[in-house]
Amino acid sequence: MKIRDAHNADAPAIRDLVFGILQSYGLSPDPAGTDQDLDDIEQSYVRGGGSFAVLVERGEIVGCYGLWRVDDQECELRKMYLGAAHRGKGLGRRLLEHACQKAGDLGFVAMRLETAAVLKEAIALYRKIGFEPYCATHLSARCDQAYRKIIKPPGPEGRVTR
Repeated sequence: MKIRDAHNADAPAIRDLVFGILQSYGLSPDPAGTDQDLDDIEQSYVRGGGSFAVLVERGEIVGCYGLWRVDDQECELRKMYLGAAHRGKGLGRRLLEHACQKAGDLGFVAMRLETAAVLKEAIALYRKIGFEPYCATHLSARCDQAYRKIIKPPGPEGRVTR
């Protein structure tokens, strides 16, 4: 298993993974809205100051996550999904820890995320590694919960040092 940066050529496989998992939990993909960021991963994430990574096994994308830049200090974890056949092996934790490390490397101080109550295993993982519930001012249509975690203390005077 290898975690690597995603490229636009990975988009069809990422969409298949994400949409399939959403549907397995009774959630609807939204390719014209919430999930439109998957059309151009490099533009949506990388050029915006974030990142998108995939977990690959024998050439197949089996997991992913995106870091969306909110501002200079905070990013949002998006599209963190892991195929059903790969759950329960510590790979979700590995992906999430990789995301937190990457966020810190990019200079972010905090990470937030939105999720749906039906994703119980993911929520348990988020809480286990220190994400705490917070009251978001807005949630995407399929989400009903928000969590936040401090990745690293801010630099002098609360500023991020990159």
